[in-house]
Amino acid sequence: MKLKKVAAAGSVVFLSALALAACGNKSADSSKQVFNFSETGELPGMDLSKATDTISFTNLANTMEGLYRIGKDSKIEPGVAKKTEVSNGGKTYTFYLRKSKWSNGDPVTAKDFVYSWRRTLDPKTASQYSYLFDGVQNANDIIEGKKAPDTLGIKAEGDYKLVVNLEKPIPYFKLLMGFPVFFPQNQKAVDKFGSKYATASDKLYYNGPFKLTGWTGSNLSWKLQKNNSYWDKKNVHLDSVNYQVNKSGNTRYNKYKQGSVDYITLETDQAKNLKNNADYHLMKESTLAYLEFNEQASNPTVKKALSNKKIRQALSMAINRDQYVKTSAFGSQAAPGIVPDGLAVRNGKDFNSNIKGTGVTSDAKEAKKLWKEGLAEIGEKKLTLNLLGDDTDAAKKSGDFMQSNWETTLPGLKVNVQNVPFKTRLARASSGDFDVVLTLWGDDFADPISTLDLFTSDNSHNDGKWKNSEYDSLIKASKTTDANDPAKRWDDLQKAQKILLEDQAVAPIYQRRTPYLVKSKVKGLIINSVGVTYNFKNVQIK
Repeated sequence: MKLKKVAAAGSVVFLSALALAACGNKSADSSKQVFNFSETGELPGMDLSKATDTISFTNLANTMEGLYRIGKDSKIEPGVAKKTEVSNGGKTYTFYLRKSKWSNGDPVTAKDFVYSWRRTLDPKTASQYSYLFDGVQNANDIIEGKKAPDTLGIKAEGDYKLVVNLEKPIPYFKLLMGFPVFFPQNQKAVDKFGSKYATASDKLYYNGPFKLTGWTGSNLSWKLQKNNSYWDKKNVHLDSVNYQVNKSGNTRYNKYKQGSVDYITLETDQAKNLKNNADYHLMKESTLAYLEFNEQASNPTVKKALSNKKIRQALSMAINRDQYVKTSAFGSQAAPGIVPDGLAVRNGKDFNSNIKGTGVTSDAKEAKKLWKEGLAEIGEKKLTLNLLGDDTDAAKKSGDFMQSNWETTLPGLKVNVQNVPFKTRLARASSGDFDVVLTLWGDDFADPISTLDLFTSDNSHNDGKWKNSEYDSLIKASKTTDANDPAKRWDDLQKAQKILLEDQAVAPIYQRRTPYLVKSKVKGLIINSVGVTYNFKNVQIK
């Protein structure tokens, strides 16, 4: 997910809301089934056709449900589909749906999936995640406006039978079905609420374990309340997940100590001091932070500079990644490449085994040399760059670190750090309103294509507008001519990553490992390293 799924650096956190149950009250046991969740950024939106970030996807995955759910260790679990048949050499999936309901009482039917997929792929929707449908019959032609949405390879045969036709086998297809962009949507809600659809909690219907309440579209607190219309409500133990946005690490920790917070992620200094605490844990993630350079920046000088390979390399090499993770991302590791370590392994070798530091080397001396040569090539002696990031404590520290490394190492460079609300940063990055932006990407499924797809010339997440025809060809081959040959496909993707790193299309910084504290009374919380991070369905407070 770009955390476009992009999340704020330092990312997701849980926090408390409300009052404790009164002792001796008969409802006390019920009222204790509250999970208090502190978030570091605003909830940008709940339109699953348009969502791009980890906060939205976490809320969608817990209030909506697709053909499958993603459970522990990112394995699929039963969702709306109760039975699946695969035929035609892996190119036809037939899903038999259970009887379930939307929160307004409407039945969830196969037609809701057909409508949702068509809406997402319709060019008018401008979904940044439409590319994930690549391989579904006619999907790419629909995205490009060459065919109508109703030609998509998905059809409802009655209310409870859904058939999906693919143009080629997709090895990770079932995992995709647990990702929110493939969930159903209630057309009645879309039509009823119009332009306000999914902009507030009362402007959509839900079919998942919880319902969103109290969200106005811009406020800093909301709830996920148990959905009594959910088909498996007997296995949903929580009455409520209470969200509150707190951007200060000190505030979060104080609330945890006071007992009003059940789970918090920690800032670096806190983690160092609390690593021996019984509540301390380290979340391993397939989430990677990187700098994206805007090669189409509105300022002509900046555009010229960031289109220069040596300048991009200098900016990357000037960052001391090992020092960064020690001071600003405790528990994390310096970036191995643009694809996270541990995401994919073949024949006992990690996907990153062929790059050996390419594009992620820290070398101040070489950075100075490349910087001087790059400035000479573009006819400049100095340069001013704006670095865009979130307004959380962690993101501010990250920006300060980058600014210090760059201005100290690269003569003539002035850096202005711009910290803005998470939602604003997403919008500015997507619209190209930045010079350099610090981005986090969390993979949506356990395959390198989940990351490498982002940097093809026409991908909507390619905010820096980097282009390389050989890279595009290799990614295309991995999806088409080599899709059924695991060895060739692996080779295509490894070559593609190497091209991207050698050209310094982006500057990978660190792979996130998030330290956190969780109360021992919280049982059943699923935290995954790939896809939607948090699954609240089976959480109990004991």
